[in-house]
Amino acid sequence: MAAGAGSRDVVALAVMTNRMEGVVRKMTNTLFRTARSTLLNTARDFSCCVVTAEHELLVMAESLPIHVMRGPDLMSRWLAHYHPKPRRGDAFLHNSPYHGNSHAGDHCVLVPIVDEQGRVRATAVVKAHMADIGNAEPTTMTATARDVYEEGALIFNCTKVQQDYRDVQDIIRLCEARIRVPEDWYGDYMGMIGAARVGERELQKIGEEGGWDAFDRYVEDWLDYSEERIRATIRKLPAGRRTGYDLHDSVPLPGVEDGVKMEVTVAVDPEAGEIEIDLRNNPDCLPCGLNLTESTSATSALIGVFNSIEHTVPRNSGSARAIKVLLRENCCVGIPVHPASCSLATTGLAERLGGIVQRTLAEFKDGMGMASPGPECPPATASLSGRDPRHGDAPFVDMMILGNSGGAAHARGDGWLTNGETSDGGSMMRDSTEVLELLRPIRVWADRIVPDTGGDGRFRGAPSLYVEYGPIDTELEVHYAADGTVNPALGARGGEPGALLRPFMRRADGEVVELDPWGHVILKSGETIISISSAGGGYGPALERDPEHVRHDLADGWIGAQRAHDTYGVVLNGDKSVDLQATAARRAELRSAAGEAAPRPREDAVLRLIEPGSRIWSTDVLKET
Repeated sequence: MAAGAGSRDVVALAVMTNRMEGVVRKMTNTLFRTARSTLLNTARDFSCCVVTAEHELLVMAESLPIHVMRGPDLMSRWLAHYHPKPRRGDAFLHNSPYHGNSHAGDHCVLVPIVDEQGRVRATAVVKAHMADIGNAEPTTMTATARDVYEEGALIFNCTKVQQDYRDVQDIIRLCEARIRVPEDWYGDYMGMIGAARVGERELQKIGEEGGWDAFDRYVEDWLDYSEERIRATIRKLPAGRRTGYDLHDSVPLPGVEDGVKMEVTVAVDPEAGEIEIDLRNNPDCLPCGLNLTESTSATSALIGVFNSIEHTVPRNSGSARAIKVLLRENCCVGIPVHPASCSLATTGLAERLGGIVQRTLAEFKDGMGMASPGPECPPATASLSGRDPRHGDAPFVDMMILGNSGGAAHARGDGWLTNGETSDGGSMMRDSTEVLELLRPIRVWADRIVPDTGGDGRFRGAPSLYVEYGPIDTELEVHYAADGTVNPALGARGGEPGALLRPFMRRADGEVVELDPWGHVILKSGETIISISSAGGGYGPALERDPEHVRHDLADGWIGAQRAHDTYGVVLNGDKSVDLQATAARRAELRSAAGEAAPRPREDAVLRLIEPGSRIWSTDVLKET
């Protein structure tokens, strides 16, 4: 910690930090406006950040936490190892899950910021989830890949892709020969290069205007300040050590058929101002694509902590100094050993892990932590491929993000409806239905919430989303990798679990059949996928929910009358206002009855929406399209 912290110029620090955040936002806007795939230019599944010369995350702006809270620091170290003397005009392509990256589907462009004397002063990092990376199947997320070879992806480990600001054509040709839609990949790659070069230009300006020594002093002050903030926050927390658990759904492969049991031990030491998270007592690397990387293991733990503490603490390597994440090699939530597959390293186990940490921290005291978010990824978050009859049967490969999972309830509010996933911190966006239908030969027939699915509690988890879509005048190949069809999002401090994820297919004759959670489906025209996402867990006992909130939920259709009466114990007058006296009596009755009898099974809210034997569109409408 800096010796002169007491005399720090906080105004200058704030101004400079705002400028640095502005650099990252310029990078972000550049890629958002120039990327070719909808995964980037609509859903914004990408991140930008700046890493210091000492390999520490400096600023991340609105980037996805799972992409940058850990990882860019590790990649920066590997870059220095392989290329100790980069030159201006160099750029490097990186996606190795064994060298600091998240998963192979996230391509990274790293541009060292080199001063006039040839010294590296920082690194601009752009990370983007590609629609296609040359996998054996047209998807970047393969749960059933037994190893990285079975994924089939091209792996780049700090590979020079530009020199003197010009592409290294050998690398470009390699990608174009392997990737199914090379023009889409190259469009996204050029957007990434442009974003990184914008970061380089802006950082060079900062260094030239104020001097690089002043920049170095700012870096030291900002990271030290961030460390001071988080340690002061931790010192207000209760001391203790607790262990939390969860269970990821099974994968149809030997060794994973019973699911993945997960364990996390969280220790809070207020005196030292530190939190320790031990992930070492978990299974070895799995024979499937669920394994986390070193970056996503550590980041998921950090996300659980930052979701549970004061939200104004900066997110960077300075604040991360107070959070010690203990990992071991050859662990499914640790440091993977080649050739373990990490195809789903930003989703499945990562989402469960962050949820365990924030639920465990919730047990330290009421008013802290969160429930678990709904497990991912339903068929509404899927890789789509096929041929578009509107454009001469041109091939396409893309990833659709129409709706992922319901957000977790927390100590001060209900779960976020369009949470997407905890690992993206709300920075990703949902695809636009209209834009998606214009760009791809599909029709989205339904998109709505499912009442009575959010985890009940003092604060309610976000409900499930119902999305139904299918191809128009063509076949559509759909790949998805869903968790949460067996093990739901768990609540915290007496909150209830959220509803399960449910994948269905509606055949052309109207018959509805349930799909496998690890899906590869080929839809013909007239067939649809029905995607019901998982819902978030609740926080605190349901009988402590404000009756006015229950009345509001009922009026808006989030819950039904039976749920309001039987679970929340709320009684309404004829004018739909809350009958406070009757509500108090009903809640006393429910508390008294608790534990005296087995709970009555609830009606399956999802099955109310599935109508076997009927379509949601008429035959005439289908013909007209």
